[in-house]
Amino acid sequence: MLAVILAGGKGRRLLPFTTIVPKPLFPVGERPVLQIIIEQLKEFGIRDFIISLGYLGELIEAYFGDGSKFNCKFSYVREDEPLGTAGAISLLPDLEDDFFFMNGDILTKMNFSAAYKQHKSDSSIMTICSYEKKVKSSLGILEIDAHSNVIDYLEKPETTFLVSTGIYILSPAVKSFVNKNERLDLPDLVRRIIARGHKVKSFPIDGEWFDIGTPGDLELALNYFEGNQK
Repeated sequence: MLAVILAGGKGRRLLPFTTIVPKPLFPVGERPVLQIIIEQLKEFGIRDFIISLGYLGELIEAYFGDGSKFNCKFSYVREDEPLGTAGAISLLPDLEDDFFFMNGDILTKMNFSAAYKQHKSDSSIMTICSYEKKVKSSLGILEIDAHSNVIDYLEKPETTFLVSTGIYILSPAVKSFVNKNERLDLPDLVRRIIARGHKVKSFPIDGEWFDIGTPGDLELALNYFEGNQK
């Protein structure tokens, strides 16, 4: 199996830390985030990786090299201009089998093999790995009727959403949906695939998942993974 990892973002929500260190190289314990991702994927039999580089990409390539020190094979594609969360698909070589496509700044304990198995059995163009995320409002929420009568008052309620984790499994056919060097984000790609009559499936993650896009999220991930390191 192959995994394509997006590692080209500027990490604006983590400024000023990302001024000198790209987000995938942020340390969790003694290892960068991206190294943890790669080592997890290795446990599920993945040895081939394509890393999409952009901002401070030379630092990432210098650290990981050709992958030999991780007993893996690494190759790289480069976005000369930011292409969004899906545009890097157009830079990939022609592939023969389905592959993982994921952000390089997320941490999870998901079962990658189970996700891949479901994707293959569904024969879909794309599988989106999903997670039930609880979001607590910081405000009191009013429910009103058509005449502006207050019928309920909910103090800082908690709502559950099914969110995309930034982990996808793609068929090689997905490349035909992305124009060369086109700036394209994943939501737009999903809508494009559906509009053309193809299936997009969801795989619910059974396990922890963290997006380290903000200092608060990074702290949560640090606390969890530092307490659960092998």
